[in-house]
Amino acid sequence: MEVGAMTGLVLVLVLLFAGSCAPGAEPGGTPPETASSERPAWLDEEPIIIVGGWDDMPLFRRRMGSLREWHDEAYEQAHTEERVLQLKELGVTMAVLHFYKGFGLEAEAEHLAYTRKLAELCRKHGIRVGVYVGSTVAYETFLLEKPEAEAWFVPDYLGQPVHYGKTQTFRKRVYFAHPGYKEYIRKVVRIAVEDFQADLIHFDNTSTQARRPMFFHPLAIRDFREFLERKYTPEVLKQRLGFNDLRYVTPPAHEGPLSTITDPLFQEWADFRCHQLTEYYREMKEYIHSLNPQVAVENNPHIGMSGVNTVWEQGVDYPRLLEHTDIVWTEEGNDAGISPEGVLISKIRSYKTATGLGNKIFSYTFRTPLMVAEAMAYNRGCLGMVGGIQEYPDPPPTHRRYIRFYRDRFDHYRKPESAADVAVLHSYATMAFNNDRPYQSTYLFEQALIQAKVPFDIVFDRHLSDLSRYRVLVLADQECLSDEQMDQVRGFVKRGGGLVATEHTSLLTPWRSRRSDFGLADLFAVQAPEFVPWPPRPEAILAIDPVRRREGEGRVVYVPEVKPAVEKPPAEPMTSQYWHLPVNWRELVESVRWAGGDDPLLEVEGPLTVTAELLRQERENRLLLHLVNYGMKENPLVRDLQIKLNPGEGTVRKVYTLSPDGGEVSDLEFRSEGNRIRFTLPRLETYTLVVIQL
Repeated sequence: MEVGAMTGLVLVLVLLFAGSCAPGAEPGGTPPETASSERPAWLDEEPIIIVGGWDDMPLFRRRMGSLREWHDEAYEQAHTEERVLQLKELGVTMAVLHFYKGFGLEAEAEHLAYTRKLAELCRKHGIRVGVYVGSTVAYETFLLEKPEAEAWFVPDYLGQPVHYGKTQTFRKRVYFAHPGYKEYIRKVVRIAVEDFQADLIHFDNTSTQARRPMFFHPLAIRDFREFLERKYTPEVLKQRLGFNDLRYVTPPAHEGPLSTITDPLFQEWADFRCHQLTEYYREMKEYIHSLNPQVAVENNPHIGMSGVNTVWEQGVDYPRLLEHTDIVWTEEGNDAGISPEGVLISKIRSYKTATGLGNKIFSYTFRTPLMVAEAMAYNRGCLGMVGGIQEYPDPPPTHRRYIRFYRDRFDHYRKPESAADVAVLHSYATMAFNNDRPYQSTYLFEQALIQAKVPFDIVFDRHLSDLSRYRVLVLADQECLSDEQMDQVRGFVKRGGGLVATEHTSLLTPWRSRRSDFGLADLFAVQAPEFVPWPPRPEAILAIDPVRRREGEGRVVYVPEVKPAVEKPPAEPMTSQYWHLPVNWRELVESVRWAGGDDPLLEVEGPLTVTAELLRQERENRLLLHLVNYGMKENPLVRDLQIKLNPGEGTVRKVYTLSPDGGEVSDLEFRSEGNRIRFTLPRLETYTLVVIQL
């Protein structure tokens, strides 16, 4: 069918569908109780290598003022079978296409016809189809289709209109929990799933949906009061705020950085914004799966674990949000490499967070082979975005070789699990309500583990209920712990676990009330710093040496300070320019090893610019050791890495290496030393996978 004919078909479809729903009704009705909440089966069985084309729509480019002279010709070319075959040859397995940018289904109907054509061509050649769903409203055209949408828009905040960014003033922000807005997005999603047969829905701009200005909508203010009334009894609410009549409570109007967030209303407002965003995506995923449980759900919180307090800044609490997604974007920057100041920069924390919460990561990996290597090592079955559809990347031979290697060797990347025996906790109340020392100490402790090649996972409050897979728990200035959480930590130590805690861990309650002593003083065997009521200041650091002690079957280390090489300024995010190895990094790593019984899972003798990730494939009965040379520009060939590894149960049958850089070894010599094996990796360029077959 010609594109012109398709345009008419799509427009008719849109109008018919719009007319089938009464105002305020939910298209499709309530999802049936039998709707599947399981992940789509294909997600873990296929390599995911994506290209994108969601910003190429001429309507958007014209309104943006960024249309190049050749854009229309390139747009036509991007929707041809020739382009799809180029993508197939590159190794692409999914194309994320334009679908809904917020101008309105009627305004975008002509472009939806192009999307339909491209989607059919992709399916013809075995490429899965994702579709883009934006979160802003381009009101100039949208209101022509749906005038009542005026009620969705966020009112001026601090005297300024709420738009997308400073220059795209035609894109207004909405309160996403408005029933009318949710009804319209369900309509968009239903067309994508049922008519366009999408394999994935890409919800964009999650990072801006729950920012502070959005919650000055009148409906949001009402929802906030109701949230507090549901969360607390009148007695507890009075204990929390000093009163329990909420008729005049409004969200706090605040801009600018904060160090600690002590105002209880600020704290509750941050929690409310996270709750509302989570509920929105829960509803969307349930609706999508009621239509087709094999459609994956993905959204874009944007910043990842890059040192920004996403709870306060974005209303994004990753453990809650990722319950209702399969894949998340990170556009944090932090491109893999070594900075001019010698800092190892990576997205490792974001990868670990997403995979630990059952998600994959989409990130831009088309810039360097090192970024592809990082995704191979730390993502799970997903190589990220290797280029665009309209601006076809035509990557250099090295990049093509890496993509081909990943596809050809995908059996070694299918459904791995972490083999790490160290966990680093990010407790919600700590990381949500203090932007300073907890971020500095936690990120620097993680940096020490990354560069010392100690396998670790990032865990959250929910994981404290079962830490049985770990030997060591790290609490790096995790100030705010509840009584229940502290009992979970005590139970872990009692059962033989190792604990490493620093600074003011357990000194505060989740409401940031100061305890008279460490809540875990019985484990630390040290007293908290003296309380100074005035003037307000950060708690003092204890002037003592680290304390090591045995507690029953477990081991406990208290380290008074993670000492930064470059201190983060107060209230600023803990971004990568501050990720220098801490001054006492060796002390931190040795504390973890001692707490784990002086029998580390993995030891790799090599440059600090080499990292290691240890995974397990139960079905194939093998361990996978990924080694990445982040310093490949400065040191393009690392020789003779000495590796010791405890394979756990089972006997090591064979060790071999795989690498897109060449120099693979089909049978690497190893020898047993007690419960560990030892071997030498002859060479590491950018990336090598060592396979330990049991």
